[in-house]
Amino acid sequence: MPNTQQSNKITPAQRVSEVKEYYFSKKLREVAQLNAEGKDIVSLGIGGPDRPPHKDVIDTLCTEAAKPGNHSYQPYVGIPELREAFAAWYKKHYDVDLDPKSEIQPLIGSKEGILHISLAFLNPGDGMLIPNPGYPTYTSVSRLAGAEVFNYNLTEENGWEPDFAELEKLPLERIKLMWVNYPHMPTGKSASMELYKRIVDFGRKHGIVIVNDNPYSFILNDNPISMLKVEGAKDIAIEMNSLSKSHNMAGWRIAMLASNPQFVQWILKVKSNIDSGQFKPMMLAAVKALECDDEWYAEVNATYARRRVIAEKIMHALGCTFDPEQRGLFLWGRIPDEESSSEAFADRILYGARVFLTPGFIFGSNGERFIRISLCATEDRMNEALERINNFIK
Repeated sequence: MPNTQQSNKITPAQRVSEVKEYYFSKKLREVAQLNAEGKDIVSLGIGGPDRPPHKDVIDTLCTEAAKPGNHSYQPYVGIPELREAFAAWYKKHYDVDLDPKSEIQPLIGSKEGILHISLAFLNPGDGMLIPNPGYPTYTSVSRLAGAEVFNYNLTEENGWEPDFAELEKLPLERIKLMWVNYPHMPTGKSASMELYKRIVDFGRKHGIVIVNDNPYSFILNDNPISMLKVEGAKDIAIEMNSLSKSHNMAGWRIAMLASNPQFVQWILKVKSNIDSGQFKPMMLAAVKALECDDEWYAEVNATYARRRVIAEKIMHALGCTFDPEQRGLFLWGRIPDEESSSEAFADRILYGARVFLTPGFIFGSNGERFIRISLCATEDRMNEALERINNFIK
């Protein structure tokens, strides 16, 4: 008879134990269960645009998908039309010159790009600078890559900007990469060219690659800027950008990175061994999206501006304080002092008012006393959330 007793216990790779399941992956299952029970949760948690792309973008996808020759494998570097469209977009909106042949790499989403960049530059044990608070994926991908995470503090008192004196005290000789993200998620802080220059100078001084994650610069922001506008930035910096937020194309997974040709080639080495080229009709539709005129951005922002007014009313109803100068797809607010934690506060609103808000602790210890409201819900649903919260708080 076969021996049914397992002789060796199977365990996953150590990197699996180094990361936790993404907060939203778990919490959205809970929200789905509450909805299944008839609770009708108003979700103001996820930053996924709820409106479609421009009609011409969808029409282009449909037209191109109907052509028999458009369903084969595509180049890892993307089609020339897409790279050229990204270059023209950067020139028009950021006044940055990029060579479409050598300085641009399309990505299947920025989240995937975080992995490609990390694997291209980090050996196990290398140091990575990650903002606190900041996007959780920076940390999880760093750990998957075997890097050592060094958090740098962003605080309300310092305007959510790096403390360069504090940075200089870190073991910078061990650090190879620094993640930067402005307009910042989750705080909504905008960068200035002066701040970008200081960050680039810091990277150049210490031989640290700077990666600026820049997907929010068109949302409720009259002055989109790029770190690559800093003179000589491409020598040390990489910038990622995406159509997810700016063009309502989150599910399309269309993004890009730009840097000097050597950095782009190193990243392409990694990427070409992990994924393949994107669907050609989607790339051609993305070209159409990148050609949207100023009227498109104005219409998108008019919608978010109306929602932002309601989000501010929700913050006031909750007794939270916030900076009205925030930019981007969210509103970030400090919870009342008497609340024990952001998680407990968000859960109390979820179960009591049936409104899902994001607790700030998931973005790092410096987010513990904050919550985040997404603007990716209709005005009707946001007003419903406001009414429920007002009734619950009474």
